Amino acid sequence: MIKESIKMSWQNITNNRMRSFLTVLGIVIGVSAIISLVTIVQGVYGKMMSEFSALGAGKIMVQVKGTPLKQGLTDGDIEAISKVDYVSGVSPNLTIASTAVYEGRIAEDIVVQGRNEVYFKNHTDLLERGRIFNILDMTSKNRVCIINKVLAEQLFFGQDPLGKTILIGGTNFTVVGILANKEPTSMTEYMFSNNNNTEGKIIIPYKTAMSMAQMGSVSALEIFISDSVKTDEVVENTKLVLNQAFNYKEDSFQIINLKSLIESMNTMTTLMTGVISGVASIALLVGGIGIMNMMLVSVTERKAEIGLRKALGAEPRQIQLQFLIESIFICLIGGFIGLVLGLIISFIGEKLLGLDYAFSVFAISLGVGFSVAVGVVFGWMPARRASKLNPIDALRSM
Repeated sequence: MIKESIKMSWQNITNNRMRSFLTVLGIVIGVSAIISLVTIVQGVYGKMMSEFSALGAGKIMVQVKGTPLKQGLTDGDIEAISKVDYVSGVSPNLTIASTAVYEGRIAEDIVVQGRNEVYFKNHTDLLERGRIFNILDMTSKNRVCIINKVLAEQLFFGQDPLGKTILIGGTNFTVVGILANKEPTSMTEYMFSNNNNTEGKIIIPYKTAMSMAQMGSVSALEIFISDSVKTDEVVENTKLVLNQAFNYKEDSFQIINLKSLIESMNTMTTLMTGVISGVASIALLVGGIGIMNMMLVSVTERKAEIGLRKALGAEPRQIQLQFLIESIFICLIGGFIGLVLGLIISFIGEKLLGLDYAFSVFAISLGVGFSVAVGVVFGWMPARRASKLNPIDALRSM
């Protein structure tokens, strides 16, 4: 019985090729839209999360607003934070703008950052050539600097910068290192600035930077954590130290925990994926309505066939099964074509966005599963109507 129903359903689809094609087209559009949009959204999310995790894994950032009595963090405050459990190191961060000069060549509006040895030890791929800072550079306020390749080309075109002396803000500094092209930035830089590798950049010992800027304290810290599982504990203990430092004054500092930010973004992305899936599913629902319309027309056109089959002993459930199989067939064909088309569109879209292509099992399951569900739901009513036709009334249409 099932075999015969499948055969007859297939024959009816092939006998009405144009109508079947237009009906299948709605399913194709719906399935391909779901798969491509969800896959691209998840690809963007995966790329974003990998970059955020690389920047923020095992560290938090402290931004200090200060109070009228205390503007920033002193060496004693930094020492107290470094003694918090599971803190492996603290890196102060100062940023000033200055001018660099070498043998008559001038580079204006250069970003000068004050860092310590902890920063470089936790960013092992930061330096391409030369040496990193050491503890003596901090305590002695040595006038050494590390520059990026952009500044090296501006000031030392055709020369090796290492060992050369440049003038930064009127003070002589010795170049001891060259930054790699791809350098990690702090979380704050990543989220709130457009700093990139197309501008000149200099890193000097933060103690030296404080002297140049005539500052007695720092307003930004990067705290590295030995065990990322203990991030929340480190945040709470750091808050205790900072509250004591600023006499429990509200809004005197801010702790940026990328872990909590990632969790919030994960929730937002899940909601976004649901909304996009819902919007794309509208096309699939429209395709389902098209299937229902085609099946109702088919039932009307085939009244004589239905009446004849019933007169020969066909049961209502056999008639219903035939029309239901026909509806499912159409959705399966549309689902398969939509699957292939959706994967192609998502592949092209992710490549254009510079993402690593990875098909989404969730998107495929959602698209194909929804198409089958549409076939069953929207095909059931016409199939039910066909099964309830009175054979005498149906034969009168002959």
